[in-house]
Amino acid sequence: MRDEKKYGMVIDLDKCTGCGACMVACMAENNVPFKEDESNKLDSITWMRVYKLTNEKPFPEADICYIPRPCMHCEADHGHSPCVSVCPATATDYSLRTGIVSQIYSRCIGCRYCMVACPYHARYFNWWDPVWPSDMEKYLSPNVSPRMRGVVEKCSFCFHRYQLAMDKAFLEKRRELKENEYQTACAQACPADAITFGDLNNPEHAVQQLVRPDRKNGGRTKHPRAFRLLERLGTNPKIYYLSSREWVRRAGDNYLKKENKTLSGRST
Repeated sequence: MRDEKKYGMVIDLDKCTGCGACMVACMAENNVPFKEDESNKLDSITWMRVYKLTNEKPFPEADICYIPRPCMHCEADHGHSPCVSVCPATATDYSLRTGIVSQIYSRCIGCRYCMVACPYHARYFNWWDPVWPSDMEKYLSPNVSPRMRGVVEKCSFCFHRYQLAMDKAFLEKRRELKENEYQTACAQACPADAITFGDLNNPEHAVQQLVRPDRKNGGRTKHPRAFRLLERLGTNPKIYYLSSREWVRRAGDNYLKKENKTLSGRST
C-alpha cells in the first residue's frame, strides 16, 4: 500500500525563538561529527540548521524570524525525491511505508550528486573522519553509527527511534504506533513547543490536524498560516511551516522572480 504512513513536521515560526536547542539535540542524538573550529560553515555538518531572516526594514518596523531546516524528506510528483533520483549507488531511498528518505552510508561513494540535486542544502559531505574527545565517546548514541570520511549524511527523522518503537510494538503484538512512541529529538527538545512531529496521513495525529494536507493535491494545504519551502518546485516536502506574518510566508516560497519582489516585500 502506497504511503501507509507519511511522517512529517509542522514548525510554528511564530513560536520559534532561534535558541538552537533543536540543533544541539539533533547532533547529540545522531552522533553528528563536529570540528575543533566550527567557524567555517562551508564544511561543517548540521542536520538541523536554524536560519535567520529579517524583513530588512528599519526600526520600528524591523522584524526577525528564525527558520529551523531539517531534511524536507521530499516526495516529488514522479514518486521520488530529487536526491533519490540522481544517486547512482542507490545509497539513498524513499520508503513507501514511512515516507522517510533514508541514507545508507555503506553504499555511498561520495559523488555528491544528491547534494547538487537537493534544493534545500540539507545534505552534508564528510571531509574528515570524526574524532571524538576521549571523555565524550561514552556519551555517543549506541543506536546510530558514526559516519566515515567520504560519505554524505543528512537528517533521518531519527529513524532509529522508529525502529526501536516498532520493536517494542512487535513484542506487545501491536502493528500500530502511538503518536508519542515515535518522536524526533528536535521535537522533544524544543522549549517553545514549536516543532510537532507525526504521521501526516493519520487524522488523529497533531501534525495532520494542524495543516490538514490534501493528499490528492500533492500535500498542499489551504491553511492560511501554512507554507512549505520552495513549494513551487513540486518536491512535495513533508515539513510545513506556520506563520501569521505574510513576509515570512512569501520568503519561504521565494517570490523574487514571479512577482518581482524582494524577500522583504519591497519592489526591486
